[in-house]
Amino acid sequence: MSDQRLRVALLQLRAVRGDQELAWAKAELGCREARRLGADLALLPEMWNIGYRLPDPGDPAAVGAWRGEAVTLADPPLVRMRALARELDMAIAATYLERTASLPRNAVTVFDRRGEDVLTYRKVHTCDFADECLLDRGEGFPVATLDTAAGAVAVGAMICYDREFPESARVLMLEGAELILVPNACSWDRHRESQLQSRAFENMVGIAMANYPAPDQNGGSTALDGMAYLPARDGEEAGPRDMTLVRAGDEEGVFLADFDLDAMRAYRLRETWGNAFRKPGNYAMLTDARVRAPFLRGEARR
Repeated sequence: MSDQRLRVALLQLRAVRGDQELAWAKAELGCREARRLGADLALLPEMWNIGYRLPDPGDPAAVGAWRGEAVTLADPPLVRMRALARELDMAIAATYLERTASLPRNAVTVFDRRGEDVLTYRKVHTCDFADECLLDRGEGFPVATLDTAAGAVAVGAMICYDREFPESARVLMLEGAELILVPNACSWDRHRESQLQSRAFENMVGIAMANYPAPDQNGGSTALDGMAYLPARDGEEAGPRDMTLVRAGDEEGVFLADFDLDAMRAYRLRETWGNAFRKPGNYAMLTDARVRAPFLRGEARR
């Protein structure tokens, strides 16, 4: 392992619902433990401030109360996370229901170790077939340069259902991301794990995913370094390797992943995936908004 090692803490914490002050106090404890363990960046599960909770869209009173729980970067909880990042000299990826002038959004903000908000991403692929029809979707997949003790690293994000669309990670890779943060809130299984591995493999990017533990979900928080093959040595062909840095069980805890940035960058320089041999002139259908059977869904929002 090189000296340029980025340690990411996956905060697989049980949700606190109905008391945002207590929720953020628990997040603070998790961040402090992450820093004690040498983390450069701590990642929370999806929509931490209310424990990923959505009301019945047919209940106006419940919807109104839920919208009242949304926050902005100017509100005390996120001001607190900003100050904590600065105090700990550690980046924090804080997740929350974001208040807007219209519908709320599902957001993550990365505060760098100086407490600056260097990246805010809003979930693009909202689950319109379910209660996330109450959310407004984000626009685009921004990438930011995060200054860490391990050096600068290009970071992007996708939230839960976003990772089930190859376009999300592909755009982030094209924008220069080296590490993709994935706040999550769903039941984890081998198919979703395979999807996540594919996103890392085909784009040669590191991925860090934090999920809720049991009984909220079933954990499985995972980090992958995107390096699927060992380099060829002494005339031998390159061999496959396990990209997994950590995969949690279903229990609550702080799980660490060490990303070897030098090795990841060397891998991206020599291997054939990512943007090396793409043929974008042949991909016009990828931006065609028409939907044909059998994929017609009345609730889908374009």
